[in-house]
Amino acid sequence: MSNKQHSTTINLPRGNLDLTYQLNDTSGSKATYQLEELLSFAQRINPKRAFLFVSKVLGRHIPVAPSTMRSAFTDLANLVPNDLPEPILVIGMAETAVGLSAGVHQALQTRYPNALLLNSTRHAQHSGNNDKSRDSLLTTFSEDHSHASQHLIYQSSDKVTQEQLLASKTLIMVDDEASTGNTCVNVVTALRNAGLAQLEQVHLTTLVDWSLNQNQGTADADDTISTRLPNIDFHRHHLLSGAWQWTDAPDPEPIIMPSVDTTEAGSQPLGNTGNWGRFPTLDSTDGFDNYLEKFQTAFTRFSEQAQFDKKQLPERILVLGSNEFVWLPFLLAEWLEQNTGSQNNSHSDIQTVKFSALTRSPIALGGGIETMMSFSDNYGLGMTNFAYNVEPSDWDLIVLCVETSNDSVDDLWQGLDNVLIVGS
Repeated sequence: MSNKQHSTTINLPRGNLDLTYQLNDTSGSKATYQLEELLSFAQRINPKRAFLFVSKVLGRHIPVAPSTMRSAFTDLANLVPNDLPEPILVIGMAETAVGLSAGVHQALQTRYPNALLLNSTRHAQHSGNNDKSRDSLLTTFSEDHSHASQHLIYQSSDKVTQEQLLASKTLIMVDDEASTGNTCVNVVTALRNAGLAQLEQVHLTTLVDWSLNQNQGTADADDTISTRLPNIDFHRHHLLSGAWQWTDAPDPEPIIMPSVDTTEAGSQPLGNTGNWGRFPTLDSTDGFDNYLEKFQTAFTRFSEQAQFDKKQLPERILVLGSNEFVWLPFLLAEWLEQNTGSQNNSHSDIQTVKFSALTRSPIALGGGIETMMSFSDNYGLGMTNFAYNVEPSDWDLIVLCVETSNDSVDDLWQGLDNVLIVGS
């Protein structure tokens, strides 16, 4: 780790964000991630916290090349040590870190092939076609600063998987950033109370960790999260770390936040999209082959071809996941990136594939948020969803991936002739 301290001030309409940070050496393909490579900044529409760290490698609020995302996933996973006590549970935080957790999990499986992946969710699930209860719910927890604070965590209907889950000795908690450590403490406490009584180690694994005390020089100093987790060996892994301090502007404008805090199922049924993490799974790629085939069939109709031909794919492609449904769409974007860059030498140098996602997060324009599209959600929850930094005319093809039916998507998207909807 590089111990050199850096500082900067981010000026936002509602106040100033003062950052103190240090760069971390990683063992991956990049020696060091600079602050400007990892983050931009914006203003939340949220009275709980006025600012937002906008990741440049996550593919959530800023479109990112899948290869850039994959490098960040792998570099972060490489920071997790060998010889951890098993069984190992990798858990990701909805909605922002669902894809990140799956990417870290997939990279970790080269060393820990039996590690389980489990993501929190804000979408109520049913364990079977005829089961309309919440009997498969393992626990809930709160993310206190979030626009949608309540999270659900589900258990497995498979006896062997469930036994492994409850026997977990190491928890690798994956999130895009840590700010106070409260979410980590809430998650660990909820899981232990729900039956994961054998946990020995917790590894908070984030792209950026802002939860270090302002006066701490290194992560080796007294750790307030560690002291809040009794009988747990606590560790941190991150690409960049530091601390923040927020100062309100004088007389800021009042904030009216949209209502997005719900864990209801919605009126639109969810399709079968594989085992990518709302329930515990060993194989996060289960279902991708079917999903790729579904895309190819949809594109064949969309482009009026007799059969799928990747040479007919256009030059500028944006793949959009939706809310928590981002992992299979990311794998699709990665496949497109790998199968279009050299498809035709006449334009291989300008082929662009990027990935981003629809979200329920309300963010103000400015800073890292240059454009905003707002529309009704596709889950039938009656809430507003957003797409940031997406200008539809910039793309030859936008592949909008949803886990609901095609006709659940707002007319705003249905009316664009360069949008291909891949639904359930």
